[in-house]
Amino acid sequence: MSHRLTLLSVALTSLLAAPAMAQSVHLPVEPILLDGSTSLEEAQLEATLRAEEQRLAPQRAAFVRMFAQAYKRYPSIPAGTLEALAYVQSRWLHMQPAHDHQEEAHHRMPAAWGVMGLYHGQGFADQVSEGARLLGVSAEQVRNDPLTNILAAAALLDAQIRRDHPLAGNPRALKGQALTPEAIRPALARYAGYSASPLAGGEVDSFARNSFAFDVLLAQDRGVDDRGIKVPERAIAWEQAFDARQLVVMRAPMVRLDVAADRIEIDGFAVDPVTETLTWQGSASPATDAGIASTDYGPAIWNPAHSTNYTASRSAAVSAVTVHTTQGSYAGSISWFQNSTSNVSAHYVIRSSDGQVTQMVRDAHTAWHVRNQNSYTLGIEHEGWVNNSSWYTDAMYTASAALVRNFCAKFSAISCASAYKGAPSSGLVELASSVKIKGHQHFPGQNHTDPGINWNWSKYYNLINPGSGGGTTPPSGSTTYLDRFESTVGRFNTSPTYSGSTTGIATTSSATRDCTTRKNGSCSLRVLLKDNTATTANWAVRLLSGGGSPASNASLTRANGKIGFWAYTGATGMSLRVGIDDSDGTERSVARALPANTWTYVSWTLADAAQWDAWSGGNGAITAATVTLDAVWLERANTAYDVNVYIDDVQIVY
Repeated sequence: MSHRLTLLSVALTSLLAAPAMAQSVHLPVEPILLDGSTSLEEAQLEATLRAEEQRLAPQRAAFVRMFAQAYKRYPSIPAGTLEALAYVQSRWLHMQPAHDHQEEAHHRMPAAWGVMGLYHGQGFADQVSEGARLLGVSAEQVRNDPLTNILAAAALLDAQIRRDHPLAGNPRALKGQALTPEAIRPALARYAGYSASPLAGGEVDSFARNSFAFDVLLAQDRGVDDRGIKVPERAIAWEQAFDARQLVVMRAPMVRLDVAADRIEIDGFAVDPVTETLTWQGSASPATDAGIASTDYGPAIWNPAHSTNYTASRSAAVSAVTVHTTQGSYAGSISWFQNSTSNVSAHYVIRSSDGQVTQMVRDAHTAWHVRNQNSYTLGIEHEGWVNNSSWYTDAMYTASAALVRNFCAKFSAISCASAYKGAPSSGLVELASSVKIKGHQHFPGQNHTDPGINWNWSKYYNLINPGSGGGTTPPSGSTTYLDRFESTVGRFNTSPTYSGSTTGIATTSSATRDCTTRKNGSCSLRVLLKDNTATTANWAVRLLSGGGSPASNASLTRANGKIGFWAYTGATGMSLRVGIDDSDGTERSVARALPANTWTYVSWTLADAAQWDAWSGGNGAITAATVTLDAVWLERANTAYDVNVYIDDVQIVY
């Protein structure tokens, strides 16, 4: 890659075992509105998430101590990598799959064991046995004991790191210079465990393996501080980990670039100022296989399943959508569908962390995902496990809903209004054929219960039908909450320093969920702003929604729409804006002053051109019928002291 691409940053096992899946909860199918906006189902899910957080807190605190022990034993591993690996593989849950895994597994996906999600054969590598050999312990101990599981993962990764860096882990030999996360990207790709046989050579070109490495680095780049899960934020120099072609394929967040103009040309590549990702500007795509844009759905990556795992035709017209949970990771699911012996597939797979979409089977072909109902359905796999709610992020819900809205526009037999919007359950609940968008567990003749008890069907329905208010009240005057911060940070899962458009504040600034200061409910989003002492520039902070990816952002209908939220600060001189991704670029709203020491509701009308200015490629007015929320902007004159801003109940009102 050209040097002109310069980035600015770039113990008790029983206690820790995964809980059994909850029993079905029988609630009314239609949402019951409590305050004109929150359904009984959503309220119950929020309570469940808070209870889960309290239950898992001591377990996750124990993991932090165990990671520290592993780093002392294996100093070759860059700090933060083990926490990120556990986040990518298990969301910090000590997984104990059923012994008869073939009966319980979704699409016969290989089981993942422990907090590190180690594979034990069954079509993938036997990381459990190899880790046990390296430690001199039994495979059972690696599967069942959390500390041993973490040490086994560390030993496996250390062995891969030393293939590329023989002196790794010896500070004296390295003259005190520890390896960086970027430097171990090839080792992470080999570590992934998607092949049961050893790989020859040091460089891995597999899309699935590189996706795994990318997700581990992304967790560190963004940092995680959510429900006891803590991955230290560390800016990743993406061009040191991947070449330019791979960065385009992976849709890497090039947001740490200093975007000074509408486009930055870099030897055939460019930075899109709206998404702040690297794009190919030549006459043909640099990707020869994985990464070619889907011809069925533009935002998706095309990376086909193995030809033995689907039927290259259809015996019936497309008329329904099946919602799945992978019971595995995003990258692992992609690899499994490309395994010639798996005999399973789905049309699309969606990543939890940022809503990235990969298409693996063409819409016109028959994926093998829902047994005897394959002929007429489209299958969407969502990364995660049904008994761990941490996987179901706003980015995933939003990306999935955007995909389903595309189906509704393309296939006349699928109506978005026909989506299921009732109570989640953990069992098999067959729904009428008139419900066109529903879970694997809702189709006749099935034996799998995904997406299960933690999938928020009411929320999903509202995203598929924006402005519907749940379908129970007229659009006029109805409120749809985009982010309430009751159980997670929602779409605002990146730090306020993440965007290359942000100026004036230090990288130690943060955005975390806070349950002591809030306007409504139990929690709000606390945005801590710290001054960058190296500059006297005024603060202009672009707090990204959905990681800056329009496909991961909340969809808004322009007609009669008002975007707004509650805000609080103890500082004077603060003002707020929002950015909206329109069809011709991004428009930024006029500023609203935020008085000190009082909760203030700020809002902007989407259809009023007087409330919008052109920012990046925009025309100063919102013109598209459907747009997305890009970011909340926080602005203030330069100051040397910390400023806290609290945001609550981001919403769209029609």
